[in-house]
Amino acid sequence: MNSEVRRAAQILRAGGLVAFPTETVYGLGADAANASAIARLYSVKRRPAGHPVIVHFADPAKAFAWAREVPDAAKKLAQHFWPGPLTLILKRSALAKDFVTGAQDSVGLRVPSHPIAQQLLQEFGGAIAAP
Repeated sequence: MNSEVRRAAQILRAGGLVAFPTETVYGLGADAANASAIARLYSVKRRPAGHPVIVHFADPAKAFAWAREVPDAAKKLAQHFWPGPLTLILKRSALAKDFVTGAQDSVGLRVPSHPIAQQLLQEFGGAIAAP
């Protein structure tokens, strides 16, 4: 793991924002469990508070922990397309707080395949929210 990835993970743990690549775009990410980090993300992006963000994970097990219901169809899609550019919208668990979901009852979950995103998610150990 390179020092830039380690430093980015430290920034996330401290409540900061980091830019990271996914398969489709570069995202500006924050610790999905940190309300003040998410508030900073919304402010910087000038994003309305009611607009949810996608939560990125290193693996499907961590992603599905943020859902209270995982239908068989979602599991099959994840097996086929994760890691990869698929976002699943599922009913949120208690881990997905209002500040991430825009107070909606669902959450967007993704397991990116980009090698840098994967390294960052593994080093960070948590979930990264990004618009």
